[in-house]
Amino acid sequence: MRIVGGKHRGRRLNAPGPGLVRAGLRPSAERLREALFDILGHARPYRTAAGPLPVGAHVIDAFAGTGALGLEALSRGARSVTFLELDRDAARLIQRNLATLGEEAAARVLRLDACRPAPAPVAAELLVMDPPYRDDLGPAALTALAAAGWLAPGAVVAVERPAKAGFEAPADFQEEERRGYGRGAIHLLRYGGD
Repeated sequence: MRIVGGKHRGRRLNAPGPGLVRAGLRPSAERLREALFDILGHARPYRTAAGPLPVGAHVIDAFAGTGALGLEALSRGARSVTFLELDRDAARLIQRNLATLGEEAAARVLRLDACRPAPAPVAAELLVMDPPYRDDLGPAALTALAAAGWLAPGAVVAVERPAKAGFEAPADFQEEERRGYGRGAIHLLRYGGD
């Protein structure tokens, strides 16, 4: 497992141990991460005043697992990343990877259920999430995170799902595009709430 682009490009990360793998943790594929951040970095709808996403953005990595998506965002210029991960061992893995990259000051890891979050300390401009493939937690998490103030109006949301699975965006979210990559697919949404 390695960082695909940005200032930490090519840096190897600590991989999940056998216990986390048996529990169903699977890092987002490098190809899928690269595609996601290429879309965000080059497609006009995803540019902000600071430049292409995630540059200068507050980012949330929900169902963070290994933290691969959020770590990639930090490498590509995110102002900060909040990792939401309920599993204690996975949260420790994210902390180790942040230390490996020297990014502890720009991030925090919260042992928090994305479907039942506490009120947000700051609203994010970008949410990346890779909920467990076996469960359909994406819509419930989006609704809960929006209600708790985790998303700024107009925030971009990237949800990873199995390529053959459907996805229905909840109210206040507009799906802008869907792209398939092997066994996975990325659904890009825009949050319209205020």
